[in-house]
Amino acid sequence: MYFQRLKDLREDADLTQRDVAEMLHLNREVYRRYEKGEREIPVWAVIQLAQFYGVTTDYLLGLTNER
Repeated sequence: MYFQRLKDLREDADLTQRDVAEMLHLNREVYRRYEKGEREIPVWAVIQLAQFYGVTTDYLLGLTNER
C-alpha cells in the first residue's frame, strides 16, 4: 500500500514523522495517520511529498515501482 512507501521514504531519508509533518505544516498525529493508512492523504500533500522525495506521485501511491 502507498502508506508503506511513505514510511520507507521517510526512513530512507533519516527523518522523523515530526520532520515530515513540519515540512507539510501538519500536526505530527495527522501525518502519523497518513503513514498508518488511517486517513486519506490530500492531493496537495501527495504532490508535496513526491517533490520532496524526488519521486513520482505514481510511485508514492504504489501505482508503479519506478521512482
